[in-house]
Amino acid sequence: MVASPARRAARTAPPGGRGPATGRSPGAGRAPGASRGAAPVGPPHRVRIVGGKWKRTPLVVPGVPGLRPTPDRVRETLFNWLGQSLEGRACLDPFAGSGALGLEAASRGARRVVMVERDRDAVAAIRAAVARLDAAAVELVAGDAFDALRRLARAGERFDLVLLDPPFGQGLVEQALPLVAPLLAPGAQVYVETGASFAPPPGWRLVRSGRAGNVHYHLVGRDDERPDRTPGEKQA
Repeated sequence: MVASPARRAARTAPPGGRGPATGRSPGAGRAPGASRGAAPVGPPHRVRIVGGKWKRTPLVVPGVPGLRPTPDRVRETLFNWLGQSLEGRACLDPFAGSGALGLEAASRGARRVVMVERDRDAVAAIRAAVARLDAAAVELVAGDAFDALRRLARAGERFDLVLLDPPFGQGLVEQALPLVAPLLAPGAQVYVETGASFAPPPGWRLVRSGRAGNVHYHLVGRDDERPDRTPGEKQA
């Protein structure tokens, strides 16, 4: 069987250190950026999968500077919004970090979950979790998130849910959304996690939003697919 582009990428992309435009970086999120060498490495800790077939399963979060898993309560709310089951859906987590969001999607029945991560310690932790869970639906890509988004678009890939949780405060959501748009299947939704309030840019509409402490979380969709849109109506 010929491997999918994402699977080929997983075998070929180098796991090297994280750059400022990839993964979850210091002060923001899931993995360190260029300053990794200057930041102390802390001890590993754990989060848990909150629903689905692996409910309550702990996930090891390596002591990578800036690694910020999405809180349990936020993930629980997100998947309540999505209807709990993701049966049959294809999901993309381009800033995978701890893997908590992507593995949560796989736990809830997603047929395919492509996870992209550059930090080698985070990649190793995700790979170990995938093996332990026998998560056959997960395709782990070791490499740059933005390169992966462009490569998936060139390959004609489409996803029903994109989990977009890049480093906070660097404008990466705004940079990523134009690259995410060509990857969306009809009716697809995008989860956006930020460290401040977020207003969708032109072409996007806000579906749901919430806040937990410093974490602002949102579901957005393409504006040209909003339910109340009439045929032939132009976008603002």
